[in-house]
Amino acid sequence: MAKLYFYYSTMNAGKSTALLQAAYNYAERGMSTLLFTAKLANRASGRIVSRIGIEADATTFDAEADFWALLAQARTNCVLVDEAQFLSTVQVRQLARIVDEANIPVMCYGLRTDFRGELFPGSAALLAWADTLSEIKTICVCGRKATMVVRVSLSGHVERVGQQVEIGGNERYISLCRKHFSEAIRTGVCKGWGQEGPR
Repeated sequence: MAKLYFYYSTMNAGKSTALLQAAYNYAERGMSTLLFTAKLANRASGRIVSRIGIEADATTFDAEADFWALLAQARTNCVLVDEAQFLSTVQVRQLARIVDEANIPVMCYGLRTDFRGELFPGSAALLAWADTLSEIKTICVCGRKATMVVRVSLSGHVERVGQQVEIGGNERYISLCRKHFSEAIRTGVCKGWGQEGPR
């Protein structure tokens, strides 16, 4: 029985690595997969790239993509979606329909919350609709489990307002535990961040 999976975490937890490992596992058994990544995440357009150096081609999706139309007749053993926080609620429901009516498992990987501690729309929908929820863990600068992420300006100040979506990496975002996230939001200073970036 196919399921809709949501693997969520903060930044730099290895979501893309886990997705690529899952795709490799299917390929090793002679099974096919279809990989998708958000067009908005233009760091590597049309590719899923892991920080540890592995990568694969992927089809990009945007807000107009209709997953039911794309996948209802697909001959694949699994659909894997990177940057799933950028899915719309409608697209999450389309992916659930792929699972329920086409019997194709769908594995989504993405951030749970933004730099303000608020759910992304795609993540909120996946938390509500997925059959299986699984957290991919990473650590805060203090060694505790990181569950939040802050956006830091180039001058080192924690940003409290701004657009929800701004593509960036270690130069702009740092994963923190809830305690240090709250402290960073309150004080405007991020523990573990120096003038030259994260330490």
